[in-house]
Amino acid sequence: MANDKEDLELEDDVSTDDSDDGAEASAEVAKTNLTKRRIIDNYLEERRLQRQLSDYDFDL
Repeated sequence: MANDKEDLELEDDVSTDDSDDGAEASAEVAKTNLTKRRIIDNYLEERRLQRQLSDYDFDL
């Protein structure tokens, strides 16, 4: 089994410019996802409050 090892070739010329673009793109996506999540949370909170108002007995 030790004799069956294969030599692996590694790429030495990795560009750092691509990783910077990827980091910026992932940060943009994360910011967009956070914004969408906040919008959804606000909408759900508003629905919950509307439901509480409709269930409230005003004839106390």
